[in-house]
Amino acid sequence: MNAQTPVDRSKADRPIPKPGILDIHAYVPGKGKVDGVAHPVKLSANENILGCSPKAQAAFTGAADRINIYPEGRSNILRAAVAERYRLEPERLTFGTGTDEIFQQICQVYLEPADNIVQGQYGFGAYAIAARACGGEVRFAPEPDYRIDVDEVIRCVDERTRIVFIANPANPTGTWLTTDEVERLHAGLPPSVMLVLDGAYAEFNTDPRFSDGLDLARHASNVIVTHTFSKIHGLAALRVGWAYCPPETADAIDRIRLPFNTSIAAQEAALAALGDTEFQAQSLALVEQWRPWLVQQLGGLGLEVLPSAANFLLMRLPTTPGKTAADAEAFLASRGYLTRGVSSYGLPEHLRFNIGLEEHNRAVVDLLAEFLKQ
Repeated sequence: MNAQTPVDRSKADRPIPKPGILDIHAYVPGKGKVDGVAHPVKLSANENILGCSPKAQAAFTGAADRINIYPEGRSNILRAAVAERYRLEPERLTFGTGTDEIFQQICQVYLEPADNIVQGQYGFGAYAIAARACGGEVRFAPEPDYRIDVDEVIRCVDERTRIVFIANPANPTGTWLTTDEVERLHAGLPPSVMLVLDGAYAEFNTDPRFSDGLDLARHASNVIVTHTFSKIHGLAALRVGWAYCPPETADAIDRIRLPFNTSIAAQEAALAALGDTEFQAQSLALVEQWRPWLVQQLGGLGLEVLPSAANFLLMRLPTTPGKTAADAEAFLASRGYLTRGVSSYGLPEHLRFNIGLEEHNRAVVDLLAEFLKQ
């Protein structure tokens, strides 16, 4: 992508995007298909391999006779259920088309040109896109050992910092911060800086030292916690996310939120998914069973695998020609297994893949063993 050259937009021969827009690298999702393979196993997008709750599926199809009707604009039926489930004040919740939209809204509310956000060196790409669209600068805090370093984040903060984005557990690394570390980070930030804790994968971390940050956010005026229905609930296609915000933030976001941004079908499917604790338990159990097995098996092949608290793993491949991450990704794809190269995150030697069913996990290990031997 070519950097945008500053021009006098009033004298241009056509409408010109504002400065910075054409410098943004568009988000590239994980591959969903490969030439020559009719039905590949998609492990490239951290999706729920079990699908979604049957109750959510029934709720979605049950909304088919109302597609001519605008949805309830503030997602109030879902708002009440989320508030009850997590013991939250409903007026402090906001809903979006996935948490990606909420990240954009947060940046719209708080960023002016020349302001900045801070995120981890390997942080989720949506944060930077949202900030740059508002004319903001993006600062990347180094991540020694592929993990957020609280001191490095604080060191990046200055008088123009408005937001710190932390995914916990992180994507694409799967690493995480303890509750104590998050609280130390919050204590080290000026009160004028908003700390956004992205809990997209929080449900997969059951370590007692971990929390998603909701307890911190209850009493802090500068903490937002986000969750999504895309991962453990398996509703990625429906795009439903929510955030627990300070009251003033929730009010500000509501003023710029697009009308009817979550559909009737999405709201009702999410409501049903939230109530299906059995499906959530099955999804978590699958990950907790096969995550350590995959780490052990891949380690036995000589591959470095990061300790993950999410539903995916990040592994490092050799730099030897023919054995690289790009080579492994192509080899696996040719055999019908789609994984995710993460060179766009500054990790050209790594591959990320989400944990699958037993047959998928065993096949990935066997194929990688074959790949490394050939």
